[in-house]
Formats: sequence, C-alpha cells, structure tokens
Amino acid sequence: MADRERIRRIEIRTRRLASAVLGGDYRSVFRGTGIEFAEAREYVPGDDVRFIDWNVTARMGVPWVKEYVEERELSVICAVDISDSQLVAHRTDGRLGAAAELTALLGFTAAQHHDRVGLLTFAGEVERFVPPKRGVNHVLRLVRDVLRHPKPTSGTRIAAACDYLSRALRRRSVVFLISDFFDTGYVDSLRTLGRRHDVIALVLVDPTDLALPDLGIVRFAGAEGEPGQLVDTSSGALRARYAQVAAERAAERRRTLAAAGVDEVEIHLDGDLVAPIARFFRTRAMRR
Repeated sequence: MADRERIRRIEIRTRRLASAVLGGDYRSVFRGTGIEFAEAREYVPGDDVRFIDWNVTARMGVPWVKEYVEERELSVICAVDISDSQLVAHRTDGRLGAAAELTALLGFTAAQHHDRVGLLTFAGEVERFVPPKRGVNHVLRLVRDVLRHPKPTSGTRIAAACDYLSRALRRRSVVFLISDFFDTGYVDSLRTLGRRHDVIALVLVDPTDLALPDLGIVRFAGAEGEPGQLVDTSSGALRARYAQVAAERAAERRRTLAAAGVDEVEIHLDGDLVAPIARFFRTRAMRR
C-alpha cells in the first residue's frame, strides 16, 4: 500500500477516536507546565498573603496581590522504537504500523487541544528528532516519518532515547515511549527523564511474545541482529519453556518500569489499540 494511502487510512481511523474516546479525559489527565502571572489586583480578605505584590502595594498605599493562571499548553513527544524487532509481529504491518497509529491517535488528541506534538525515533541510537509543533498537518508529517523511516537497524537502546530527550526537552513534556521493550540497562536513564517529564511506557505486545504457536518446523529470523535458526514449534517442552521465559521477561520489564517510576500501558497487537489507552486515561483522571 502506498504511504499516502496508508497515512490517509490512519488519519480516518484515529481522528474520530481522538475526539470521541480520548478527548474528554485528556485535559484532566495531563496538566500544563506550571503557572504564569496574569495580573495584580487589590487585596481582599481571604487572599493568600504569600502572593502580595510588595512593589505595587508600596506605590498604591494599600495591599495588592498577584494573580496566576495555570499554563495549559503541553508538549507531547512520541518516542518510537524503529529497530528491526518492530517489523516482526502478528500484524501484517508489524509493530511499526501500530506505532504509527498510536502516534496519530495521541498526536490528533493533543492537536485538538492546541498542544504541540513532536517525534523521536530510535533503535541502537537516536535516528531522528522532530521538535514539537502545533497542527494537524504536523501530526500527519510525524506519522509519515514513522512509516518512512530508514531501513531499521539492529539493537534497541532505550537509554539512548531517554538520554537524548533529557538533554533536548527544555520544558516539561509528556513523553509516550512506544516500544516492545526488548532491552535492558535503561532504568537509570528512564528514571532521570521521568523526574522532569511525564513519561508513559506504551508496551507493544504481540501474541508470539507470550506463546509459541504450533507451526511445525519453522525457520525463525533472528531479532535484533541475531542469526536465524530452524525450530520445531510442535515440541511441548520448547513451547512451555518459551512461555516461561516470556513471562519472566514481562515481569522484569514491569519491575524496571516501576523502579523508574513510569506508568505502563500494555497494547496487545491482536486487540484494540485504543481501549488500553482510554482505560489508562480514565484511571489516571480518577487518581487526579
């Protein structure tokens, strides 16, 4: 399918969902970057004395206070893993197709609230960074960048993406980290990023990540640069061991994300991509 048609189909699917499913909870889930000065006015009983403007008070001869409003504008970053493991998935367009849809969904949701959206793509290192901007056309450009990335490189270094964003983002941002998280050694970098920014891990889970299907003897392509090999997927012992290792890997990922203080949302590629994010938005809105 041509890129233009793919992007158009993604736009049609996600723009309506961004408004109908996520839009209502978005503002209650993600707060602005802080407060900014609005005006000074005369003090009235009950005002917080910490906000007295002493310079104006001295000029006017009566107490005046500063009023502040919350700065609502947000910067949203989609940090997308484009390593070669993103092409191996139950979906015909791989994890990368799901990542493009999620980028569109989150981007359109932010755009509808006049927030800026940016993109970082990474594999073994950072491949591209697009600074946050406003507008639907900019969101479509980001989706195109995810789909038209250069040939995927081997290896995933989540730490490299986190370190880059920690340096590049000068204002507090919401960072959606989209990956299968087949990586280790990133907890410190992720924790550092999360101290200043609101980081949410969107974990792309393929059915074959959890269980090995019985397909007979199959040549498996190696992920992340490893060589392929023949595997008898009918072996009960092999399938049981596969499931055990998969469960241990998922548990270790959850421990790592929890240790970094990052919220996690599992996105199962054989199901609805939107529902888990909608549940997360509702749950977090209730916590606020």
